[in-house]
Amino acid sequence: MKAVIILFLSYCIALQAQLKQISVPYTRYILPNGLNVILHEDHTTPTLTVNMWYHVGSGYEKAGRTGFAHLFEHLMFMGSGHVPQGQFDKLLEAAGGDNNGSTNTDRTNYFEDVPSNALELALYLDSDRMGFLLGAMSPKSVDAQRDVVKNERRQSYENRPYGLAWENIYKNLYPEGHPYNWTTIGSMTDLSAASYEDVVDFFKTYYTPNNASLCIAGDINPEKTLELVKKWYGGIPAGKPAPPIEPPAAKLTKEKVIVLEDKVQLPRLYMAWITPARFAPGDAEMDVLSNIFSNGKNSRLYKRLVYDLQIAQDVNAFQNSNKLSSEFMIIATARAGHNLEEIKKIIQEEIDKIKSQPPSDREVQQAVNQFEAGYLDAMERCGSFGGKADLLNSYYYYTGNPDYFNEDISRYKELSPGDIRAMAQTYLPDNGRVVLSIVPKGKLNLAVNPKEEGK
Repeated sequence: MKAVIILFLSYCIALQAQLKQISVPYTRYILPNGLNVILHEDHTTPTLTVNMWYHVGSGYEKAGRTGFAHLFEHLMFMGSGHVPQGQFDKLLEAAGGDNNGSTNTDRTNYFEDVPSNALELALYLDSDRMGFLLGAMSPKSVDAQRDVVKNERRQSYENRPYGLAWENIYKNLYPEGHPYNWTTIGSMTDLSAASYEDVVDFFKTYYTPNNASLCIAGDINPEKTLELVKKWYGGIPAGKPAPPIEPPAAKLTKEKVIVLEDKVQLPRLYMAWITPARFAPGDAEMDVLSNIFSNGKNSRLYKRLVYDLQIAQDVNAFQNSNKLSSEFMIIATARAGHNLEEIKKIIQEEIDKIKSQPPSDREVQQAVNQFEAGYLDAMERCGSFGGKADLLNSYYYYTGNPDYFNEDISRYKELSPGDIRAMAQTYLPDNGRVVLSIVPKGKLNLAVNPKEEGK
């Protein structure tokens, strides 16, 4: 009888967990100029965040004119029509606030985290750069930030160990003309060639109210907040509809083996595949697979390469999810005295294993639990990167529905080991990937198949 009661209680707990839904109440408005406004009320702390997403990233650029979205990430902090250079940060910091921005292939976002009594200040500052940035821009200011971006590129790419890896991976993973063929920072040649008129046209095309979504979350009164949004953004005129992205097909039908020599101490191996887009079938499966491969000391690749065989310093696998498509990456750094052919052999063995035999229920459940824990941790805050405001904006951009919280976490919870194996079989072909070796100068013998060096 006692065992029956325990089983019944376990069933009730499991059922309750299944029925429990994530609730992030919000209201959404569209201003006459097309600006999407998402408001979420949370009085946990007397703070709020103003989170703006412009629906433009490096994937909206054109070949030969790259780096513009990232350039504007810099220009947006350099003053606008009514906010002189340097005042944006000074005013926010005086009010106890903080701010930042970021650019990727799909979007550019800016946020201001402030005490709730500084809401109107944040709206004033943010709206001024949407409506009046060009009033403060000049060829001189663009050239100054162009030089800053070039220097950032030198520091992060040309002069950083392994820094040219991503540029070479994307160039070989995607065909010419595809918007993911280049890195977000752009090329030196394109940054130098861009005219002031090119930069202005890019802003007029993409940094408009009807190509943006504004999420305000935290200690707010939604009705009063909406009135303030109308006050500061309502007078900004809408732009023409942004042109759609029309990418060429992206599918690899061979293994591309590349070797780069660099000023590094240890060789590093990169393996990359094109995988399903964010939220598409297969995206969550590849996310879970990356966790099984390299998250934790008992993960498959870490245990074999780093712990058991001790031929690698580190190994990392991840699913880089984007709007048009994603990339599944495996990166491993060899230990001194070992080469990348050894590393690749073990990685290939583990890929083949997952294709022939699904992972255990325990491995899948552990990965799902870790994703859920991280997700719930993000839900505890409204601001900064990855908080509720950012998630509301992200869901709106990628799905058209800000309230995609339960659907997002459910796609992980519903997975079975067989799903993981099926997606590995489909999206990790041996004849459809980029294999990049970066080795110390003069050490081509440490690379994968050095005689097959190519572009």
